[in-house]
Amino acid sequence: MVSNDSVTQWIDGLKAQADGVAVEKIWNRYGGKLLRLARDKLKAKKGNTRVVDEEDVVQSAFASFCRRAELGRFPKLNDRDNLWPLLIKITERKAADAAKREKAVKRGSGHVRGESALADPLAGGIDPEPTADLAAQSVEELSRLFAMLENDTLRLVATRKMEGYTTEEIATELNCSPRTIKQKTALIRKIWEKEVQ
Repeated sequence: MVSNDSVTQWIDGLKAQADGVAVEKIWNRYGGKLLRLARDKLKAKKGNTRVVDEEDVVQSAFASFCRRAELGRFPKLNDRDNLWPLLIKITERKAADAAKREKAVKRGSGHVRGESALADPLAGGIDPEPTADLAAQSVEELSRLFAMLENDTLRLVATRKMEGYTTEEIATELNCSPRTIKQKTALIRKIWEKEVQ
């Protein structure tokens, strides 16, 4: 477990064993900043619509970051100088993808508003920022779901889908046909739906 207050040691703890203390400390240090960044990016991209909000974006970004760090996908991630720009990049991409999905015609072309647009966090007693416990639980649940996938290819397809990549982009990366990616996506969905039922 990481007990030191060094960002570098938190990163090492996260990369070595998905240390819950490290996850919590990184979240406490950067979570609020990421929420403000995501809020600004979503507002700039989609105006006042709020089906997907900054909390959704940051939870997804942070869970993706933790999972990928644990898998060793960030070889240049060594200290705070690498961490913050990486978190910004992941969060900005998630915000852009969320805004793009929300503006899709099948989702109302950006005219649908969710419950979060109606809630006043101060009046309703709703905590405006997700807790470190919730972030750690999200990472734990994602790790459990990814462990159910039988090989690295399925895990990579699932990761890319969560990051907002298109079927065609994933097919290009894996040097296979879009049909193959659709089949793998359907298999992932089937595996995870069995777990949820």
